[in-house]
Amino acid sequence: MASTHKVLFGLLAATLAVGPAAFAQKFTRKAPTAADWAAMPKLPDFNGVWEIPLGGGRGAGRGAAAPADRTGGGRGADAPPPLTPEYAAKAQALARQATKPEDNQSANCLPPGMPAIMAQPYPVEIVMTPGLVTIVIEAYTQVRHIYTDGRPLPDDPDPSFDGFSVGRWEGSTLVVDTVGFEQVPRGISFPYSDKMRIVERFKLTDPDTLSVETTLIDPVALTMPYSMGTRVFKRHRTWTIAEYVCEENNRNFVDDKGKAGITLANPEASPK
Repeated sequence: MASTHKVLFGLLAATLAVGPAAFAQKFTRKAPTAADWAAMPKLPDFNGVWEIPLGGGRGAGRGAAAPADRTGGGRGADAPPPLTPEYAAKAQALARQATKPEDNQSANCLPPGMPAIMAQPYPVEIVMTPGLVTIVIEAYTQVRHIYTDGRPLPDDPDPSFDGFSVGRWEGSTLVVDTVGFEQVPRGISFPYSDKMRIVERFKLTDPDTLSVETTLIDPVALTMPYSMGTRVFKRHRTWTIAEYVCEENNRNFVDDKGKAGITLANPEASPK
């Protein structure tokens, strides 16, 4: 038994030593030089806190987030996704199994993945540094790293909620490619494959207005790219994002039959 433990421990140690080291070697970031920092002011300035107009969570009188403006792609405003026959059949099967809206994972604090995480009615903060654009999303305390240091997309990414993102500059537009997605709620109304890629185009339309055009590309599930439209963010130069802890004061629950519910009683109220 002791020898077996030694063998298992040795295999684990070897995996830990080789796996992360190989990954780190493939995506090693070079330390930014003075020239790299000096080049930053030449790029469009996305730095700061942004929010979708009319988004909730900041200030009085604001309602729900405005829907995305579906533009481009030669489609109608509400055209259905161009699914392949295989995935059209999957979509129909999922529609028959659909649960009630309140029985969803996000209601129980599981964050939505990309692209829905970028459409939450909460602010996001963008931080630009040499070779990297970081987006700190207040909702569900999510962080996206967009590598702009010239690295390629990974061939076999580990699936995650927000995927693995690389970006490149096309003039004043930051074009972001993201791959590697877990099968989690992500604001997409149809099934997708592990080959799905999300392309975003970030562009300033004025000093404090940022447009983000989002397109889905999936050679297995879609017969052509599917535009999710353009979403507009406004910059708030005096804001900071707040801490977001979904489980704090959480009153949602799921009973033993899988039915979602909510406790409306005030837990801080004085007993009568």
